[in-house]
Order: sequence, then structure tokens, then C-alpha cells
Amino acid sequence: MYDNGEGVLQDYPEAARWFKLAAAQGKSESQSNLGSMYIEGKGVLQNGSEAARWFKLAAAQGYLAAQYNLAVMYEKGQGVLQDYTEAARWLKLAAAQGNSKAQKTLAAMYSNGQGVLQDYVEAARWLKLAAAQGDSFAQYNLALMYVGGEGVLQDYTEAARLYRLAAAQGISKAQNNLAIQYASGNGVSKDIVQAHMWANLAAVSEGGKSQKLRDHIAKTMTSQQIAKAQEMAKKCQASQFKDCG
Repeated sequence: MYDNGEGVLQDYPEAARWFKLAAAQGKSESQSNLGSMYIEGKGVLQNGSEAARWFKLAAAQGYLAAQYNLAVMYEKGQGVLQDYTEAARWLKLAAAQGNSKAQKTLAAMYSNGQGVLQDYVEAARWLKLAAAQGDSFAQYNLALMYVGGEGVLQDYTEAARLYRLAAAQGISKAQNNLAIQYASGNGVSKDIVQAHMWANLAAVSEGGKSQKLRDHIAKTMTSQQIAKAQEMAKKCQASQFKDCG
């Protein structure tokens, strides 16, 4: 209550005091919350080692948030020695509980061979789970794997589906790659108007590369098609990517 100001004035030192009392009694949620306060320096002096100590206690009891946060600390070497193997161990536990952040981070470790043997099939498996929960970066990275045939059978249609899901959440790289697929007809019916629209949207954030793509596509279009694509881009942006043709 004191940490979020629910029913009382927000008071981080007081919140930390109560979390310490509950944490000392073995309450995993309080241990995890106290670890977060030490990480952020809220109500206590910032102390990575102390944060890791409380996260370890909560994580050992199966507390999901603590498992993920502890994994991140081992991955970054924050408050503990950097240890990819230990990071992967805690990520597996958090990922198995359905945490999408843990799932996509574990997938990256399998792709890079950090803390685990490099295994693209396993990377794809964890990305699928995170993507199914709507994680946009998991959707984008899984689409890349389908394009490259890494860990999955090459499938441009599935890649386009995933790019569209990520693009609809504003991921500009997914918008750019979806534009490429519409321009080439890989995995989708070739549609230069859609291609121009997505490249135009991607250019807002991506800049140069997407601008060049958009302008290259425009060279194959009539002025009427360009006008239509621009109008579609406005409508798509205004609807926060919910109405994109």
C-alpha cells in the first residue's frame, strides 16, 4: 500500500520497512518487492547485491517475478558476477511459468549460444510461446526465423503473418519487412499499394532505409496508386495500426 499510495500517502521508506518485516518471515512476494526497491533505490539505498539476495530467496520459492529479475541480473552482471549459465537456469524456470519476457530472452540465449548450447529449434519454440501471448518483439524475431529457415521450416506466409502482428503493434522493422514481402509477393499476394503504405509507416521511425524502400516502390506506381497508399497510411496510423487495409 505504501509503495503505490493505495489508501495511504505514498511512502517508499515505510513500504520498505514493512516489506523487510514480511520478507524476514519468508514471504516470497515481499522478498521480491524488496529486491525491486533495492534495484531502483526506492525507500532504501540502491544496492544490487542486496537486491540479488532478496530475489534469490523469493526465486527459490518459485516466485515468478523474482526468477525473471534474478535472471536479468545474472545476464547483465548487476549485483552478481555475470553468469549466462545461471541466467539461463532462472529464465527457464520463469519461462516455464509463462512469462513472455523470460521466454523471448531465453530464445535469444539459445540463438546466441549464451549459457546454453546454441539451438535454433529451441529458440523458435520459446519465441512461439511468447509470440502467442502477443509479444511484438517475439513475433518479429520469429518471423525472421521463418524467413531464414532457422529452427523452423522456411515459410514466408507465416513470416508475413507474424510481421503483420508485430507491425500492428508499431514495430517499424516489422513494417519495413512486411513492405518488402508485399513488394516481392513472398508469402502474400503482391500488392505495391500495401507495400508503399507499410514502407511509408516504417519510414517514420526507421528513416533512411525505409524511405529508400518506399521511394523505390513508388517508381513502379502510378500517381493514383501513390495517393491511395498515402491515404491508407494516414488511416492506418490514425487508427493505431488497427485499420490498415
